[in-house]
Amino acid sequence: MFEIIDYLKARYLSEKAQGIVEYALILAFVTIIAAALINAGGLQENIKAVITKVTGLLGKAQGAQ
Repeated sequence: MFEIIDYLKARYLSEKAQGIVEYALILAFVTIIAAALINAGGLQENIKAVITKVTGLLGKAQGAQ
């Protein structure tokens, strides 16, 4: 009886830890991919250009009021 309980404890406790590790690995992978896209793809310049354009448009809209 105790063997079954010990087996079930070990099985379910290890699965919880495995899930946490899997989520951490997925998060790390997504972070690395996002950083690579921002730095290598010229995406950073495009984002800056969009922010600059939106800021300019907002400035014009405030000046018109």
